Amino acid sequence: MERMWIECQQSLPQPYRWQEFLAFHGRDAQQRCELLQVPERRLFKALIWHGQPALLSLQWDESHAWARLHVPDAEPQDMDTCRQELQAMLQRMLGLAWPPSALLKAHGAHAELGPLLARHSGLHVPASPTPFEALSWAIMGQQISVAVAVSLRRKLIEEAGLPLHAQTQKLEPEAAHLLAYPDAEQVLKLDVDRLRTLSFSQAKAQTLLSVAQAVHGGTLPLDAWALKSAQWTGEAAEAATRQLLTIKGIGPWTVNYSLLRGYGWPDGSLHGDVAVRRAIGLLQQKEKPDAEKPDALQARIWLDQFQPWRALVAAHLWASLSDQSY
Repeated sequence: MERMWIECQQSLPQPYRWQEFLAFHGRDAQQRCELLQVPERRLFKALIWHGQPALLSLQWDESHAWARLHVPDAEPQDMDTCRQELQAMLQRMLGLAWPPSALLKAHGAHAELGPLLARHSGLHVPASPTPFEALSWAIMGQQISVAVAVSLRRKLIEEAGLPLHAQTQKLEPEAAHLLAYPDAEQVLKLDVDRLRTLSFSQAKAQTLLSVAQAVHGGTLPLDAWALKSAQWTGEAAEAATRQLLTIKGIGPWTVNYSLLRGYGWPDGSLHGDVAVRRAIGLLQQKEKPDAEKPDALQARIWLDQFQPWRALVAAHLWASLSDQSY
């Protein structure tokens, strides 16, 4: 039996705001695939790494974060490559792929957005460990509340998640109860009828299975995109967008949210997001008390002025509503 530890560390920009990271990974109070220990500044996250259940442990202080991944029964691999993959995952999870300081520099003086940027100094958008988790979370979150989406996510984890290896459970007993978030292969062991019993709508069940089949079959290379996402340009993001939009049940909101939560891409327009539109309306009411919540087209026009940072602006808008977990 191989016992594989992969470790890396990451320095943090200053200031670094932890509110969004804590809210995102603490959104499910039952903590079925993650265990967040706020006083200890630690997160345990169960995931599937190269087909095997693994446990990611993150620890942090004000200026650094440390990641340690335990993968028992792993085949010997190029440790440098594995460490690079873990480092990239850590950077995405912490929202470090594109530094938000550029947004402040470009729009810090904006009459409506500038005060938000100042108030939320150090805001970074946390991402899921894997793009498949981010995309499946976005599918579950379509047109429902965060609370209902969290419930769907929990049911999927309990139905299709994998238990940690006994060796991992022994080494980290606090996290022994966690289930690794299912990957595409595990989701494909379910069918529409089974997902319907988990409270998925017919449409969401079919979309999730279509995505899982495309990932498993290699026609939707989510992980390959992740290896290149730190060097993405607008053209690369547009190419990924076009490919995602070919899947029935996936629209612009799902794509742009997934690119943000899966890759850290900062420029997807989330003008269709109800919370984003509400927050824009509240900002505009400070100047015009009779202003109404903008419709999707008006929100898109407003967000377009902040290219290439529209998704990051959306995160500031969410934070302004104290809806940081979304």
